[in-house]
Amino acid sequence: MKKKKIGLKRFWPLYLMFLPGGLYLLINNYIPMAGLVVAFKSYKVRDGLFGSQFNGLKNFKFLFATPDAWTITRNTILYNVVFIILNTLLGIIFAIFICDAVNKRLKKTYQSAILFPYLMSAVIIGYIVFAFCSTQNGILNNTILPFFGKDAVSWYQEAKYWPFIIIFVNTWKGVGYGCLIYISAINGIDPSLYEAAALDGASKWKQIKHITLPSLVPTIITLTLMSIGRIFYSDFGLFYQVPRNAGALYSTTNVIDTYVYRGLMEQGNIGMSAAAGFYQSIVGFVLVLAANLVVRKISRENALF
Repeated sequence: MKKKKIGLKRFWPLYLMFLPGGLYLLINNYIPMAGLVVAFKSYKVRDGLFGSQFNGLKNFKFLFATPDAWTITRNTILYNVVFIILNTLLGIIFAIFICDAVNKRLKKTYQSAILFPYLMSAVIIGYIVFAFCSTQNGILNNTILPFFGKDAVSWYQEAKYWPFIIIFVNTWKGVGYGCLIYISAINGIDPSLYEAAALDGASKWKQIKHITLPSLVPTIITLTLMSIGRIFYSDFGLFYQVPRNAGALYSTTNVIDTYVYRGLMEQGNIGMSAAAGFYQSIVGFVLVLAANLVVRKISRENALF
């Protein structure tokens, strides 16, 4: 007991600093978990959260008993796999390129250029894509395609083009975030390692291969595991607002989140929406555990837990 009292007296400033963040997590992350019961109920506002009747797994049938179940699951997983691989590779490449810049002023310029799309994309990215792809007034149909002698394309009626558009837009807006994290990791590498390698005659590629990349492995694993945990989630704005909710594009732009949103707007079934979120969270949790287990088998020190 005395040791506990001494610990409380000694570390009370740390506990005080933790209090606001702890209260925030409790109020916004843990107390709302009671709402998970809605996924197993026929929720009615007048009956309330706990007064509504249980309906078992009926809410989950919305995701699996529909002919669109395979399409939305396929799109969600495949897009996220491509996003993880492409954003990781480009983030590392840009980070190495920027950190290799000798002029610090130039380096800051490149960092700003990488971060700029990430900061502005949430507000205007949908308008930028529409400015390029608009059938009547878009830059592609009025400037670029005529220059190459090509006919105009009805971009919002042709689903086959949108996997490339979605991947490009996500890369443009998302690679900057990972790049900045990799820049921070590279800046934390001991410069004497590069100096010793240079004295031994190691080329720039060998320095990257034997020093930079191995040092980035823990960061890569951490970011990848975090991304795997959300592999059943999607950027709602990217898949709903950028394609402008065009029905002709659903085969390539419809994912779990947009499908649930449309179902919620049409049917007003809150229980169905809760079931979808519950399903996504459980699958993400299992995937993180499985991926971390694989990492532990390969390299125990790089695992998250």
